[in-house]
Amino acid sequence: MKRASWFSHKGEVATPYYYKVYLAEHDIVTEMAPTERAVLFRFTFPENEHSYVVVDALDKGSYIKILPEENKIIGYTTRNSGGVPENYSIPQNLELKLERALSAWEQLYGSDPAEKSLASRFEGIIQRAYEKTGQRVVILVDEYDKPMLQAIGNEALQTAYRNTLKGFYGALKSKDGYIRFGILTGVTKFSKVSVFSDLNNLDDISMWNEYIEICGISDRELEINFKDDLHELADANGMTYEAAREKVKQYYDGYHFTHNSVGMYNPFSLLHTFKRKEFGSYWFATGTPTYLVTLLQKHNYDLTYITHEETSVDVLDGIDSADTDPIPVIYQSGYLTIKGYDARFGTYRLGFPNREVEEGFVRFLLPFYANVSTSRSAFEIGKFVKEIEQGDYNSFFRRLQSFFADTPYETITGHTDNKERELELHYQNVLFIVFKLMGFYTKVEYHTNEGRIDLVLQTDQYIYIMEFKLNGTAEEALQQIKEKHYALPFEADSRKLLRIGVNFSSKTRNIEKWLAEN
Repeated sequence: MKRASWFSHKGEVATPYYYKVYLAEHDIVTEMAPTERAVLFRFTFPENEHSYVVVDALDKGSYIKILPEENKIIGYTTRNSGGVPENYSIPQNLELKLERALSAWEQLYGSDPAEKSLASRFEGIIQRAYEKTGQRVVILVDEYDKPMLQAIGNEALQTAYRNTLKGFYGALKSKDGYIRFGILTGVTKFSKVSVFSDLNNLDDISMWNEYIEICGISDRELEINFKDDLHELADANGMTYEAAREKVKQYYDGYHFTHNSVGMYNPFSLLHTFKRKEFGSYWFATGTPTYLVTLLQKHNYDLTYITHEETSVDVLDGIDSADTDPIPVIYQSGYLTIKGYDARFGTYRLGFPNREVEEGFVRFLLPFYANVSTSRSAFEIGKFVKEIEQGDYNSFFRRLQSFFADTPYETITGHTDNKERELELHYQNVLFIVFKLMGFYTKVEYHTNEGRIDLVLQTDQYIYIMEFKLNGTAEEALQQIKEKHYALPFEADSRKLLRIGVNFSSKTRNIEKWLAEN
């Protein structure tokens, strides 16, 4: 089969965003334009009965399928950098993922040419698996919501995924008589037009007390099954058994899936800690989805609320990309958990489950809000703490200024019509992140109220009382510390007391001035 054709560079158009060439031997115009992950092609050629297009996905497991009724060609190749992409940036990626799974099952249980759609093929596979084995089918689906999570913020793409999955999972109802058991896991539940809205044979066990221990390790299980591991961990770190037990609890315990449940340990982090005999952010190191930060910034969220959010069960029970509240998806993703419950009003109080999540999540936020790279975040926080411990507050504030410097205006504003409020919230959020991270190494009390922030920061040798103003003056901030007698509780303390007034200017989008007095 002859495919090649000569062409002339005079017949080419070549730009970074578009390419066109005329293949004279076959009278074909070929055009292509790049997308985010691939390329769009268009072929223009004379229409006749001998015209055709050859699509070659190459050998060794690649796949091509033509869907004439949809005017579509789908497929995948294993001769690229890993086969089907794991991300779901375009609808075809989900279809290809399902296509690959269905093809493998059809090789085991047979296929029917009359089954054209993904959903009908899944139905046929379930029925034939039962008929071939004589046993009802068990269906396990992990991360059912991954495509929709990656499409948060893209309503059209999320709708396409929802429609595909809704039809696909419809087989769980239409073939219910052939199914013995099914379990679907994911981190979120989409509430409005749910993937499962047509299914009445599924139970959501996310907040059932009876099932909470399938998702973690309880204190009782830890004491019964991991006592030897705790002793080894303690010995390896020069700690007593009781101290190691307490640190394990501080770092990895604290997940509550209902208001009256026992706390659960993160099994991933716990088992890695025992394996390596050192404490670390093991679960957090597996990756934090950036869509969480996108949600927080999109909805102009005040981070000071994240440690004591209050909400209802209706809010916790479902999310949708059109919602204006990012908290449900952050809760369902495991970064917040239930800390308390008010039975009178039916409201839940949320917070971080443990130190691993709290420190890891806040540290993850820093590069998205401040002018600092991910690789330097821990280093910069360490410098902040050392400067405060040494009484070098001028270096501390110059470093803090660098965190606000060169932050693009478009990054800070544009989420609402109130630019002034967005600027105020940005500076509050950056300060919250910095002082929250410092609080893991020194004592910090942080309060906000209508454009001002006051905090008390204590080290072994110093007590700092700081007042931050927005579009005021450092002198006014310092005067308020005196007039409100903020220093009164510490006047008998032997440590050196420093009162510092700070002003943040929305015009320069940075700290304008600070003044300190003993």
